[in-house]
Amino acid sequence: MPNLPSAERPVTDIPAAEPEQALAHFQRLLAYETDCWDVHTALAAGHPGFVVLDVRSPAAFTAGHLPGAASLPHRRITEHSLAAHPADTLFVVYCSGPHCNGADRAAVALARLGRRVKKMIGGVTGWQDEGFELTSEPG
Repeated sequence: MPNLPSAERPVTDIPAAEPEQALAHFQRLLAYETDCWDVHTALAAGHPGFVVLDVRSPAAFTAGHLPGAASLPHRRITEHSLAAHPADTLFVVYCSGPHCNGADRAAVALARLGRRVKKMIGGVTGWQDEGFELTSEPG
């Protein structure tokens, strides 16, 4: 490989992590995130093992949301709003898309309350990019 200036080697200029470090990193990442395809597959199976929370505004939820999702805007996540769910419930949160941090805010709120949570990366944008339909049926 020719000795190119750093600006022309943006991928290799910083060495890749050792395989053991990469394994630990990506395993941790999967503990925090899931994707639209996996959520869709689990929902289609009928017993996903998690509760999907749409953490956008009520108006955005009404305009279209994931089938089976419950509306709970991230600012309204409290112990009281979660009281109907057992303490070991896994929540999967989503917002509008990669340009929105509402799912991250919701995940922080849930974790602060001692609740298990994963973020669905991509949000509504990712869901639709995968070709999945939204619904306007009540959650």
